[in-house]
Amino acid sequence: MSSVLLSEAIVHHNELPMPAILYGAIAMGLFIALGFVTWSYRDVSNRNFRRSQKQAGH
Repeated sequence: MSSVLLSEAIVHHNELPMPAILYGAIAMGLFIALGFVTWSYRDVSNRNFRRSQKQAGH
């Protein structure tokens, strides 16, 4: 009876495919890359020639 209880007490855990810290490093790298893409669009509206002429007097 005790061998049945002990055999059911063994739990098999799935191993992660990489160390846990790498998940955070990948996420941080992704957010930095997306932040750079967002930052690169900071002055797009001022590149439009027609809009620049309309706004020149303001």
